[in-house]
Amino acid sequence: MKQIEIFDISSPCVGICQSGPKGYCLGCFRSREERLHWNQLEQDVKSKIVKACGLREKRSKTAKRKVAQDHTSTEQLDIFSTKSSNT
Repeated sequence: MKQIEIFDISSPCVGICQSGPKGYCLGCFRSREERLHWNQLEQDVKSKIVKACGLREKRSKTAKRKVAQDHTSTEQLDIFSTKSSNT
């Protein structure tokens, strides 16, 4: 059974409009096809896309944090190896 949406689901666009490495917008996390056909989509499909965008954003932030932590750990290891080689 399809749920009736009372209010129109507006575009999640935040005006960044750049594709990331996986093809999703870096601002709203929609795919090119999702952005291209947004105005023609039914409300239930828009709702699913908005939920998927939230998950994509969460995964992206988690991945960025992991890369930053790995980079920090590597820098710390480099500092220790530099000190030990100079002494």
